[in-house]
Amino acid sequence: MSSSSSKMVVLKSSDGETFEIDESVALESQTIRKMIEDESADHSVILLPNITGTILSKVIEYLKKHVETPENDDNMVEKDLKSFDAEFVKVNQDTLYDLITAAHNLNINSLLDMLCNAFAGMLRGKNVEELRKLLRVVNDFTPEEEEEIRRETAWAFE
Repeated sequence: MSSSSSKMVVLKSSDGETFEIDESVALESQTIRKMIEDESADHSVILLPNITGTILSKVIEYLKKHVETPENDDNMVEKDLKSFDAEFVKVNQDTLYDLITAAHNLNINSLLDMLCNAFAGMLRGKNVEELRKLLRVVNDFTPEEEEEIRRETAWAFE
Protein backbone atom coordinates (compact mmCIF):
# COMPACT_ATOMS: atom_id res chain seq x y z
CA MET A 1 0.00 0.00 0.00
CA SER A 2 1.06 3.56 -0.53
CA SER A 3 2.15 5.60 2.45
CA SER A 4 0.37 8.75 3.54
CA SER A 5 3.44 10.85 2.72
CA SER A 6 3.63 9.71 -0.90
CA LYS A 7 3.59 12.22 -3.70
CA MET A 8 0.30 12.76 -5.51
CA VAL A 9 -0.23 13.42 -9.22
CA VAL A 10 -3.23 15.17 -10.76
CA LEU A 11 -4.50 13.87 -14.10
CA LYS A 12 -7.01 15.85 -16.16
CA SER A 13 -9.17 14.15 -18.79
CA SER A 14 -10.31 15.54 -22.13
CA ASP A 15 -13.68 16.49 -20.62
CA GLY A 16 -12.09 18.36 -17.71
CA GLU A 17 -12.45 15.73 -14.99
CA THR A 18 -9.49 15.65 -12.59
CA PHE A 19 -8.11 12.68 -10.67
CA GLU A 20 -5.57 12.90 -7.87
CA ILE A 21 -3.66 9.63 -7.60
CA ASP A 22 -0.55 8.34 -5.92
CA GLU A 23 2.55 8.85 -8.05
CA SER A 24 3.43 5.14 -7.77
CA VAL A 25 0.14 4.37 -9.54
CA ALA A 26 0.63 7.06 -12.20
CA LEU A 27 4.15 5.84 -12.96
CA GLU A 28 2.75 2.54 -14.26
CA SER A 29 2.02 4.54 -17.42
CA GLN A 30 5.24 4.96 -19.39
CA THR A 31 3.75 8.08 -21.01
CA ILE A 32 3.04 9.73 -17.64
CA ARG A 33 6.43 8.55 -16.32
CA LYS A 34 8.17 10.40 -19.18
CA MET A 35 6.07 13.51 -18.57
CA ILE A 36 6.97 13.51 -14.88
CA GLU A 37 10.66 12.88 -15.60
CA ASP A 38 10.74 15.76 -18.12
CA GLU A 39 12.35 18.47 -16.00
CA SER A 40 11.10 21.32 -18.21
CA ALA A 41 7.39 20.50 -17.94
CA ASP A 42 4.96 21.84 -15.36
CA HIS A 43 3.46 18.80 -13.63
CA SER A 44 0.92 20.45 -11.36
CA VAL A 45 -1.72 18.90 -13.63
CA ILE A 46 -1.03 16.33 -16.35
CA LEU A 47 -3.40 16.87 -19.26
CA LEU A 48 -4.64 13.78 -21.09
CA PRO A 49 -6.50 15.30 -24.05
CA ASN A 50 -7.42 12.00 -25.75
CA ILE A 51 -8.98 10.24 -22.76
CA THR A 52 -12.41 10.98 -21.24
CA GLY A 53 -13.00 11.01 -17.52
CA THR A 54 -15.08 7.84 -17.67
CA ILE A 55 -12.31 5.89 -19.40
CA LEU A 56 -9.54 7.45 -17.29
CA SER A 57 -11.37 6.42 -14.10
CA LYS A 58 -11.48 2.81 -15.37
CA VAL A 59 -7.76 2.90 -16.21
CA ILE A 60 -6.98 4.28 -12.74
CA GLU A 61 -9.15 1.57 -11.17
CA TYR A 62 -7.09 -1.08 -13.00
CA LEU A 63 -3.76 0.52 -12.06
CA LYS A 64 -4.67 0.92 -8.40
CA LYS A 65 -5.76 -2.70 -8.15
CA HIS A 66 -2.55 -3.95 -9.73
CA VAL A 67 -0.17 -1.56 -7.93
CA GLU A 68 -1.73 -1.65 -4.48
CA THR A 69 -2.25 -5.41 -4.33
CA PRO A 70 0.61 -6.86 -2.29
CA GLU A 71 3.08 -8.88 -4.34
CA ASN A 72 3.59 -12.30 -2.83
CA ASP A 73 3.03 -15.94 -3.72
CA ASP A 74 -0.41 -16.09 -2.16
CA ASN A 75 -2.79 -17.91 -4.51
CA MET A 76 -5.72 -15.88 -3.16
CA VAL A 77 -4.08 -12.64 -4.30
CA GLU A 78 -3.45 -14.07 -7.76
CA LYS A 79 -7.02 -15.41 -7.97
CA ASP A 80 -8.35 -12.04 -6.83
CA LEU A 81 -6.42 -10.21 -9.58
CA LYS A 82 -7.54 -12.72 -12.23
CA SER A 83 -11.13 -12.33 -11.09
CA PHE A 84 -10.80 -8.54 -11.12
CA ASP A 85 -9.30 -8.61 -14.63
CA ALA A 86 -12.03 -10.93 -15.93
CA GLU A 87 -14.72 -8.56 -14.63
CA PHE A 88 -12.82 -5.48 -15.81
CA VAL A 89 -13.01 -6.51 -19.48
CA LYS A 90 -16.76 -7.22 -19.33
CA VAL A 91 -17.69 -3.96 -21.04
CA ASN A 92 -19.41 -3.06 -24.28
CA GLN A 93 -17.44 -2.90 -27.52
CA ASP A 94 -17.16 0.91 -27.59
CA THR A 95 -15.84 1.04 -24.03
CA LEU A 96 -13.38 -1.76 -24.78
CA TYR A 97 -12.14 0.15 -27.84
CA ASP A 98 -11.76 3.36 -25.79
CA LEU A 99 -9.88 1.47 -23.06
CA ILE A 100 -7.53 -0.06 -25.66
CA THR A 101 -6.88 3.39 -27.11
CA ALA A 102 -6.20 4.83 -23.64
CA ALA A 103 -3.89 1.94 -22.66
CA HIS A 104 -2.00 2.46 -25.92
CA ASN A 105 -1.76 6.24 -25.51
CA LEU A 106 -0.67 5.90 -21.89
CA ASN A 107 1.72 3.06 -22.76
CA ILE A 108 0.45 0.61 -20.13
CA ASN A 109 1.47 -2.70 -21.67
CA SER A 110 -0.10 -5.06 -19.13
CA LEU A 111 -3.49 -3.38 -19.55
CA LEU A 112 -3.14 -3.17 -23.33
CA ASP A 113 -2.32 -6.88 -23.59
CA MET A 114 -5.28 -7.85 -21.43
CA LEU A 115 -7.70 -5.64 -23.39
CA CYS A 116 -6.44 -6.83 -26.78
CA ASN A 117 -6.90 -10.44 -25.66
CA ALA A 118 -10.46 -9.62 -24.66
CA PHE A 119 -11.08 -7.99 -28.04
CA ALA A 120 -9.57 -10.99 -29.85
CA GLY A 121 -11.95 -13.18 -27.88
CA MET A 122 -14.87 -11.15 -29.25
CA LEU A 123 -13.65 -11.88 -32.79
CA ARG A 124 -13.05 -15.61 -32.35
CA GLY A 125 -15.45 -17.87 -34.21
CA LYS A 126 -17.16 -15.10 -36.16
CA ASN A 127 -17.94 -15.42 -39.86
CA VAL A 128 -17.15 -12.69 -42.39
CA GLU A 129 -20.50 -10.94 -42.06
CA GLU A 130 -20.35 -10.99 -38.25
CA LEU A 131 -16.80 -9.58 -38.35
CA ARG A 132 -17.87 -6.82 -40.74
CA LYS A 133 -20.66 -5.83 -38.38
CA LEU A 134 -18.49 -6.06 -35.25
CA LEU A 135 -15.63 -4.08 -36.81
CA ARG A 136 -17.98 -1.70 -38.65
CA VAL A 137 -16.49 -2.54 -42.02
CA VAL A 138 -18.68 -1.55 -44.96
CA ASN A 139 -18.82 -4.10 -47.75
CA ASP A 140 -18.07 -2.03 -50.84
CA PHE A 141 -17.63 -5.00 -53.18
CA THR A 142 -20.10 -5.65 -55.94
CA PRO A 143 -21.74 -9.08 -55.72
CA GLU A 144 -19.53 -10.22 -58.63
CA GLU A 145 -16.32 -9.01 -56.93
CA GLU A 146 -17.29 -10.66 -53.68
CA GLU A 147 -18.07 -13.95 -55.43
CA GLU A 148 -14.65 -13.87 -57.13
CA ILE A 149 -12.91 -13.22 -53.81
CA ARG A 150 -14.86 -16.04 -52.18
CA ARG A 151 -13.75 -18.42 -54.97
CA GLU A 152 -10.10 -17.34 -54.75
CA THR A 153 -9.96 -17.52 -50.96
CA ALA A 154 -12.54 -20.17 -50.11
CA TRP A 155 -10.55 -21.15 -47.01
CA ALA A 156 -11.25 -17.77 -45.43
CA PHE A 157 -15.00 -18.24 -45.64
CA GLU A 158 -15.24 -21.68 -44.05
